[in-house]
Amino acid sequence: MNFDTWFHKQSKVIQIVLLILPLIGWIVDLLVRWSAFLKNKSGVNLVMALLITFFGEFWILTILDAIFIALNNKLFLED
Repeated sequence: MNFDTWFHKQSKVIQIVLLILPLIGWIVDLLVRWSAFLKNKSGVNLVMALLITFFGEFWILTILDAIFIALNNKLFLED
């Protein structure tokens, strides 16, 4: 699964747009988080993937990810 690699190769504008669209943002965030966990096997990535899976529909974490992409070129707490 290389969805996280594909996502990070996109321009910053495309990444932010993909994250702020209502349902698409949650799906993209899920795919990126789980892909990063499967590649790195990091505990932080696992915790964030689980949080996005169960609480991502509340938009707070997805918007936080969009802000971090804009500022740091990586997702919130991404290893």
